[in-house]
Amino acid sequence: MLKKLKEEFDCIFERDPAAQSYFEILTTYPGVHAVMVHRLSHRLWSFGLRWPARLIAYLMRWFTGIEIHPGAKIGRRLFIDHGMGVVIGETAVIGDDCTLYHGVTLGGTSWKKGKRHPTLGNGVVIGAGAKVLGPIEVGDGARIGSNSVVLKNVPAAATVVGIPGHLVNPDRKAQEARRQAIASKVGFDAYGMTSDMPDPVAHAINHMLDHIQKLDEQIEVLQTAMRDHGIAMKNAPLPELEKCQIEQCEKGETN
Repeated sequence: MLKKLKEEFDCIFERDPAAQSYFEILTTYPGVHAVMVHRLSHRLWSFGLRWPARLIAYLMRWFTGIEIHPGAKIGRRLFIDHGMGVVIGETAVIGDDCTLYHGVTLGGTSWKKGKRHPTLGNGVVIGAGAKVLGPIEVGDGARIGSNSVVLKNVPAAATVVGIPGHLVNPDRKAQEARRQAIASKVGFDAYGMTSDMPDPVAHAINHMLDHIQKLDEQIEVLQTAMRDHGIAMKNAPLPELEKCQIEQCEKGETN
């Protein structure tokens, strides 16, 4: 028992630089209190003592501001930082070494019985205010950004942001570099527009730039084919978009 308790406390020292001592964690961390009492209420729930389990969970919710249904399954070394407003539903499953910040909801999207809450793998981190809803799975080591709303499965080691939640594209910088190169070619200044911006005008312009890039590639292929057949072509007045130009932009973005 003491060994498991020490293990829970040691993980807090690793993840919270504000932690000063075991006594401080034991007496002033509501996330620790909520998890410790949940382990008791979950055991009562498993034994069929449903009302006492719910009563204990209710009292702990009033005491800490953290609501964990006694039916939820929680792995080892869960750290709920700050904790106020955290809600964990009945059929939620949380793996080992997960971290939840204040305002996180692991909720359901259906009133039907059965599995209706998320399953988190090991080492998952969910930012403040994020909502993970439905019987979805979040893979090991995934990261969910603050205030995101996640309704679909999240692959392992992925990062999700936004409403609704979407995977952060690892090729986004290269994509933005290509767009900037196309914008420069046609004489347009994109003034920092990115695909993550909610502005519908920026969204439309980004898609236009992607479309122009594809058209430019197709025209280049057609011109090459026509030259190969001896048909003379007049060069377009716009400067060509060389691959090296795109590579230079990508290097500039990554550096």
